[in-house]
Parts: sequence; C-alpha cells; structure tokens
Amino acid sequence: MAEKKGYFQPGFASTIETVSELGALAEKLAFLIRSKLWVQIVVCMVLGIGIGLLVSPEGAALVSDQTAELITGWLVLPGHLFLALIQMIMLPLVVSSIVLGIAGAEDLTKLRKMGLRIAPYFVATTTVAVLIGVVLATFVEPGQYIDPNMLSAALADTGPVKVSENQEVLTLHDRIVGLIPANPLSAALEESMLQIVVFAILTGVALASITQDRAKPLLDISRSVQELSMKIVSWAMVIAPLAVLGLLAQITMQVGIDALMGMSVYVGTVLLGLGMLLGFYLTVVLIVAGVRPSKFLSRVREVQLLAFSTSSSAAVMPLSIKTAEEKLGVQSSTADFIVPLGATINMDGTALYQVVAAVFLTQVFGVELSSGELLLLITTTIGASIGSPSTPGVGIVILATILTNIGVPASGIALIIGVDRILDMSRTAINVTGDLTACVVMDRWLPSKPIDREVV
Repeated sequence: MAEKKGYFQPGFASTIETVSELGALAEKLAFLIRSKLWVQIVVCMVLGIGIGLLVSPEGAALVSDQTAELITGWLVLPGHLFLALIQMIMLPLVVSSIVLGIAGAEDLTKLRKMGLRIAPYFVATTTVAVLIGVVLATFVEPGQYIDPNMLSAALADTGPVKVSENQEVLTLHDRIVGLIPANPLSAALEESMLQIVVFAILTGVALASITQDRAKPLLDISRSVQELSMKIVSWAMVIAPLAVLGLLAQITMQVGIDALMGMSVYVGTVLLGLGMLLGFYLTVVLIVAGVRPSKFLSRVREVQLLAFSTSSSAAVMPLSIKTAEEKLGVQSSTADFIVPLGATINMDGTALYQVVAAVFLTQVFGVELSSGELLLLITTTIGASIGSPSTPGVGIVILATILTNIGVPASGIALIIGVDRILDMSRTAINVTGDLTACVVMDRWLPSKPIDREVV
C-alpha cells in the first residue's frame, strides 16, 4: 500500500498544481478583460461576429429572418446609444480642443510652425495613399475577376444609386469662399465640420493675438467645455464593448459571407493597400521619431479597434486625444490641435479606398483611363477626401461624385455596397492611425521637450 501511495501521490500533486495554475490563469484573464479596454473590445468583436453568423440568413440561419432582425436590433441598441453620446458632444469637443490647442499653447512660435507644416504633411500622406491605391489596383486588376452575371444581378437587385440631381457643382472659387462659415450656428446645425474647424482655428488665432487677461475668460470656458466633454466620453466608453458587439452582430447578419466571397479579390486589394499604408506610417514613425513599430501599435490598438468597430473617426476622437497625450507622450497643445483637424481633413485610408474602388469599377465597366484622366482621378480623390465627414458610410457618397468625373455610371456602386461596411471599418482604423502618426511626427519635428521613447 505504501508503494501505491508513493506511486499515486506525485500524479495527484501534479493535478492539484495544474488546477491551481489554471485558476491563476483564469484570474489573470478576468483581470485583463476588466482592466484592458482593447481586450474587452476584441472579445466583443469575436462574439458579435459569431452571433451575426449564427443568425444571418447567409450563415447558419438558426432563426428566421424576422427573428434575426429582432435580435440584432436589440443587440445594436448600445451601439446606437454610444454613437449618439459621442455625436452629442462632438461639436463642443472639436471647437474647445482646437481653440485650446492654438490659444492655450505656451510656445506660439512652435504653433505657427506646426500650422504651416501640418497642411503639407496631410496632403503628402494623402497623396502617398492614393498612389498606393492606383498602383495596386492597376497591378492586381480586381475588376477582371468579376463575373458579368454577378454584375447584372447586383445592378438588378439594388437598382441605380440615386445621386441628387439638384446638387450644385461648386467651382474652386466657391469652395474657397465656402470654407468660411458666414453663420457658425448654421454650420453647426448642418454638421459642416470643415467650416466648424475653420471657425475654431480663427477663434484660437484671435485669442492668441489679444492680451492674456482678455483671453483668459474664454480660455477658461474652453477648458471647462473640454473637460465636460471628456467626462461624458468616459461614460460612453463604459458601454463601448457592448456597442462593438451589437454593431458587428448587425453588420455580419446583414452582409453575410457570400457578399465577401464574391468580391474577395477587390476586398483583398483594398485591405492589402491599407496594410501597405499602415506600413508606411510605421516607417515614418520609426525614421522621424525613432519609435519602434511594435511599441507604437501596442499603444494605439485601443483606438484602432474602436475605430474599426464604429466606422467613425469622430467617435474615437476623444480616445485618440487621450492616447496621444498619455500613451504616446505627445504634448497636449499638439494633440488638441492635430487630432480634431486630422479627423476632419486627414482621410488617407478613405482616399486609398476610393481610388481603388474607382479603378476597380473602370475595369468592370471596361472604361479605359488616359494618363490625363488618371491624373484627374488622383487629384479629385485627394481633394474629395479632404474635409469629408468622419461618419460611417460617407465614402460611398464621395465615391459617387468621383465616378461621374471618369465616365463610370454611379449605379456601379451597387456592386460594392455589399462589402462597403467591412472596408469602411478597416479604412477608419487606418485613418485614426494616420492622425496619431501625425501627432508623433509633429511633436518630434517641433519639440519643446524631447519625446520619451520609453513611453512610446
């Protein structure tokens, strides 16, 4: 018996030790999920996609179509509440952040230099994004993989895409004049973010130009408004994981797998281009700021995941500002100025997507682009992406405008509508990464203090 006891005892002890290790691992995992927003978002992303596939008519179809709509309709409620909360405070947060970023800056010389450099920087990165898209779409030729029957079915099912016939075509002169909001309240009601940003910039510059005692009351109000907005954002972030779960469940249920499979080459081309653009950002951060790509990505992943889930640069703008300041070591004045500005005019991922989609549709419809037309496409895409609303689905609207300039029928958008939401999520994640990259680069180019690479 003693021998048996000695024989079985090690195995029993090993089992106890294994159970103890599993328990400790479970506790660590539970703590990680509770304390790390990005882990919560990843878990809810997986759950949302899984639920969507289970109830989707194109997936497992475990329930009827009507029941699936009912389930996802309730699941998406936190998502709609989250977006509504963010949109509610977006205007005061944008205005107060830009005003503080300009008028509240201690080093006005640095601010002046940053203002002169950030606009060419945004144009340059958008140009790089568009060129990546053109080269990739021309080389891969995703339009050659589309079955003509699929094209006919898409156009028949969806019908022509309606583009407003009363939409006025603005000249360059009109666009320049239109940057100045004749009535800031009307611009706010119409959610014309570019006009609002211009108004905030002019207000900040004016405050920086008057004496400090005269500017102090408005600066104090701006600080209070910004803190109030960030507090509401912190409340909204509590339901962010549930918002992600519901939004992805609804998207997956509506899109299904078939839409992705039929357009797999096109989707793959866009995703490859976005991946190359991300690689470009990481290279810029490494060369200009000396920050390792792995460290940079680990610090911005919460912003990327939330942007991917909400498809809105505006929705994650508060988190982007917080991440830039606390995790990337960027000065408050730089983050407060660049992030709201970037969320409005720096849409590199959207520009890349639009040019790939445009070239893709020219290939599908057999439209041959001359060198001049290709240059027009590049220029139009760069211009259209600047100042585009940072809300879900706006890329399709802008794309319709671009297509009319190159002889492609706007109804061709029906072919890509099915997969647009997935690509919208992906390009939004790249858009916000570009904004955070700009923050790091500008802070490095115009430092009043060195960037702490250990923080980054």
